[in-house]
Amino acid sequence: MFDLNDIVEMKKPHACGANRWQIIRVGADIKIQCTQCQHIVMMSRREFTRKMKKVLEKAADSE
Repeated sequence: MFDLNDIVEMKKPHACGANRWQIIRVGADIKIQCTQCQHIVMMSRREFTRKMKKVLEKAADSE
């Protein structure tokens, strides 16, 4: 569904006005970074899947 370095859209925009987030850590918790102001937010996987709207860009496979 989502992977490391994907760009996702959340249901609510960030305070800076942007709604594009890059996934920078995937595990039991998910860490995302705002693509506009570089603010980092960490949340549980369950909370993330509830708040995520859609994947905007899939990360390019480096394999």
